[in-house]
Amino acid sequence: MTSPLPSSASPAPAVRWTPRLWGTLLVLCAAMFLDALDVSMVGVALPSIGADLDLSTSTLQWIVSGYILGYGGLLLLGGRTADLLGRRRVFLVALGVFALASLLGGLVDSGPLLIASRFIKGLSAAFTAPAGLSIITTTFPEGPLRNRALSIYTTCAATGFSMGLVLSGLLTEASWRLTMLLPAPIALLALLAGLKLLPHSERERDHNGYDIPGAVLGTASMLLLVFTVVQAPEAGWTSARTLLSFLAVAVLLTAFVLVERRSPGPLVRLGVLRSGHQISAQLGAMAFFGSYVGFQFLATLYMQSLLGWSALHTALAFLPAGALVAVSATKMGAVVDRFGTPRLITVGFALMATGYLLFLRVDLDPAYAVVILPSMLLIGAACALVFPSLNIQATNGVDDHEQGMVSGLLNTSVQVGGAIFLAVVTAVVTAHAPADPTPQAVLDSYRPGLTVTTFIALAGLLISLTGLRTRRARPSVVVARSTVQEAHADRVPVRD
Repeated sequence: MTSPLPSSASPAPAVRWTPRLWGTLLVLCAAMFLDALDVSMVGVALPSIGADLDLSTSTLQWIVSGYILGYGGLLLLGGRTADLLGRRRVFLVALGVFALASLLGGLVDSGPLLIASRFIKGLSAAFTAPAGLSIITTTFPEGPLRNRALSIYTTCAATGFSMGLVLSGLLTEASWRLTMLLPAPIALLALLAGLKLLPHSERERDHNGYDIPGAVLGTASMLLLVFTVVQAPEAGWTSARTLLSFLAVAVLLTAFVLVERRSPGPLVRLGVLRSGHQISAQLGAMAFFGSYVGFQFLATLYMQSLLGWSALHTALAFLPAGALVAVSATKMGAVVDRFGTPRLITVGFALMATGYLLFLRVDLDPAYAVVILPSMLLIGAACALVFPSLNIQATNGVDDHEQGMVSGLLNTSVQVGGAIFLAVVTAVVTAHAPADPTPQAVLDSYRPGLTVTTFIALAGLLISLTGLRTRRARPSVVVARSTVQEAHADRVPVRD
């Protein structure tokens, strides 16, 4: 386990961030922003894509699911690859692939090619996300500096998601292809800046070889799990295909665990999960993102299908939540320093569950300021507290050479939780679908799904309460490392 640099008895002076450190963080934030932007933009553009390319509903689903499959299936491999081959190299190569896939997605004229471009984008994000997070955690030492950097970094996800909804509503009016092309120039600019600003990082030299069997089994199990969950609502949760797929996932995961326990250089060191804070962070990430994705899905259907709101109107309804997260970005690091991650995660989940409960009051003629806005503000406050805190809690106390692995685990928990709980919420709503689909009957069928999202958030609250049992260690004052310091370290690293 790593520890911060020891502090003296007297308070250390405040550390000022250099322009290079700010530049490094902005490049990494751009990649995180693009990931979230891409997810939210494509959802609003699906009807236009289907009409233009003459795609069925099941094919349209794979435009979303293809990205999730590539992203969620390869995150474990992406995180460990960053540790072994160099975080800077992996991040920049994957970002370049993301830019090319974005360009391809905006130019294709067939459904299969569009789905293929989405899968490639998800695959590249599976490498940029853990590599970017681990670059932050190895550049900004544990303590106030890292907390501030991670708060800004994770806020970009919520900002990107909110901006994506609004931008997609505007761009789709002109052409859905613009929503696919927009990330390409942003990714290219981030790539060029990254070549100049990102610090060279150490590659793990004494890694006892590459865990090829673990990589194959881990990737196969995650791909099959995400695929099975995505297809379960359509195939049926109790169908032979779904049950056999889950059985195959269980066999693959069992084989993966056995291989990792015996491997001299495992893809995932299972010992890292002995930490109660680590388990709490991983399970909390599943509950947090799973509940929000389920809520966002049902709230969007409610606003567009039942209230008749436009895509832009719907995006603006969600905007207060994202705006609240963005405004709080630079302050969350200090809040974490003062109160600790377990308390903030607990309060955040309580706010999130309350927001979902309040949304159950909606009817067919809601007063936005009285009925919907309070929920959005509570959910926004919850996101501002929970997401940065989960990232900080998961990466604190982890050796630098395992930061990529832990980042991959955390992002895997986020994506798998989103896929599983969205499928569960969808199944619950489908089971309560009315025979006579009047607007009121459809709204009533949404309520059980909204209740499920509330219970998921409450489960996250219970998980977070376990973290309060461990006394928060007082952080030490540390000094940020620079590229110059790394270059003149006592031992010469293998650089990417």
